[in-house]
Amino acid sequence: MNRPASSNPFAAAQPAMTDVTLTRDDMKFIATLVYEQAGIVIREHKEAMTRGRLARRVKALGMNSVAEYCAFLKTPQAAGELPELINAVTTNHTAFFRERHHFDHLRKDVMPRLLQERAGRRGRIRIWSAACSSGEEPYSIAASCRDVVGPRSDLDFKILATDIDTDILTRAEAGIYPAELFERLPSDVKPMLKLEGGAGRGEARISDELRRMIAFKRLNLIEKWPMSGPFDVIFCRNVFIYFDTQTKASILDRFVALLAPGGFLYLGHSESLPQPHPNLRLIGRTIYERTA
Repeated sequence: MNRPASSNPFAAAQPAMTDVTLTRDDMKFIATLVYEQAGIVIREHKEAMTRGRLARRVKALGMNSVAEYCAFLKTPQAAGELPELINAVTTNHTAFFRERHHFDHLRKDVMPRLLQERAGRRGRIRIWSAACSSGEEPYSIAASCRDVVGPRSDLDFKILATDIDTDILTRAEAGIYPAELFERLPSDVKPMLKLEGGAGRGEARISDELRRMIAFKRLNLIEKWPMSGPFDVIFCRNVFIYFDTQTKASILDRFVALLAPGGFLYLGHSESLPQPHPNLRLIGRTIYERTA
């Protein structure tokens, strides 16, 4: 992975001013490139946001303009920059226990059922937090499951957390957040996150106990997936909104293929299936169960 500090051929010539003009052709080029690389659709009304994010990469690389950056992206030498481009344009907005009823459903309905099914024979439970962003979702999942699972040695329980953005995954794995994020949480869920000392001033760290429950990995949802499943639960919330219908349908089919029969898929509250799926039934607000 190229990083500006170590691989930037332009850093020695840091300009005092940067031309952040984004032409229509360059906007079209960036939108096409991001779609090809990540399946993410950048619509025309996102031009100002795109220009601002590209300007940060231009500054980091010590270039003179967005136009120069776009020209660079068209060269073979830019292959290492593509992940940085995706990192730059990816939106990472999440929160602990966001859309909380999903976590209540997981803790009160799904986990007791899975434990009953898998008890006494080294049962295996797998949960996937797809597009996990900065980690608030997988830590909320771990917190919701921890007390239900308890110190059992007869259970093989793991959470996979993936995202396309390598920078945000590094932050997620560290498990350190501004303390104010936790102070705003409802009093009944804050203790579930098992915060511990050792973080910086004004920060709090998720406990080792919860962090050990999660494996963070980089994954591009439109590329080949290395895992074979099956998963008992998949969270993929507020992600489909960035894809077109064809990409959503393709990813959904792959989710269903990796879900165990009787497994659950959670989508974001503003999302729905691109079309009814023959192997999924809606059982709650954006909660789907695999039927076969």
